[in-house]
Amino acid sequence: MTEALVVTIMLEAMRVTTLLAAPMLVAALVVGLAISIFQAVTQIQEQTLAIIPKMGAIMGVMAALFPWMLAQATTYMG
Repeated sequence: MTEALVVTIMLEAMRVTTLLAAPMLVAALVVGLAISIFQAVTQIQEQTLAIIPKMGAIMGVMAALFPWMLAQATTYMG
């Protein structure tokens, strides 16, 4: 294995990892922002109120996009 091949493989691995993680991170960001605005408006400062919806959003996105994520990972491995 040459150095260029190793660098190419690592760059592709980082690209695929970012591509697979991005939808879940964006969902957590959007839900977290919405919950933070809700907490600021209602002056409720409960941390568990923010974590539970984020976890639900991440699991929902993961369940909805699992076939696509599996196809991306399989394409990378193949």
